[in-house]
Amino acid sequence: MMRIKVGTRGSKLALAQAEEAKRELERLGLDVELVIIKTKGDIHREIPVEKLGKGVFVKEIERELLEGRIDVAVHSSKDMLSELPEGLEVAAYLKRKDPSDCLVTRKGGKLRELKEGARIGTSSLRRAFQILERRVDLEIVPIRGNLDTRLRKLWGGVCDALVVAYSGLLRLGMESLASEIFDPYRFLPSPGQGALALEMRAGDQIASLVKSIDHPPTRAEVEAEKSFLKALGGGCRKAIGAYGRFKGGEVHLKGILYLEGERFEAEGEGENPEELGRWVAKEILRRTGGRFIS
Repeated sequence: MMRIKVGTRGSKLALAQAEEAKRELERLGLDVELVIIKTKGDIHREIPVEKLGKGVFVKEIERELLEGRIDVAVHSSKDMLSELPEGLEVAAYLKRKDPSDCLVTRKGGKLRELKEGARIGTSSLRRAFQILERRVDLEIVPIRGNLDTRLRKLWGGVCDALVVAYSGLLRLGMESLASEIFDPYRFLPSPGQGALALEMRAGDQIASLVKSIDHPPTRAEVEAEKSFLKALGGGCRKAIGAYGRFKGGEVHLKGILYLEGERFEAEGEGENPEELGRWVAKEILRRTGGRFIS
């Protein structure tokens, strides 16, 4: 039995994701050792992500992969850059969990039931704009940290509610905390949200084996969403959302961009995920009238 090392972040959610990947890899007859790696985003927990730069939750893990100290890296796809470092590839995407965002409140109320002026904890511009579209009277409170940290801040009274990825709650068996699950077609998630990526060195001897557990519908959705993000030059500093659904051999993709407080959106469908992502981005750029420079 071949022994491999799989790199992961060390939060409870990251370890749950790594265990999910480990089970799939062990079904291939591999002996898997998990290796915890601290990233820049983990070390500087109180600094806003946009001030830390791009790829703050993946770069250190990718460096270990490139230098041969691990064989596979497990990432939340939404944390990955649209363009991978030279020499690396996503060998497999595991079947995607629900990509929706959800609301978590101390008392279990829905968004419309929150009191006027209630404080919503999120550091995501995308989430903030979509919340304020629905309730302009609410206050957005920047809040950072892994899911456990954010929940502790909620229970401690730092805010009245959180907006988080529902997939994170699902993976931790905490889905009962979601007081409202937002429709991803209307409240668009982050590109790649809910999907796990297994990154490897291109041409690695076991890459072909790992590729056998790839989930093609998830790959098509994520590639469309990431292509859209890349075409807009996106990252944490821009309010960008995307939602792709694979059906009948095609991907349907809807994308949004918030610019100067205004929402621009477009959607389309096609067989080539990357071309579709670029087309939807181009359509949004056209609708901005040249105000947005990627």
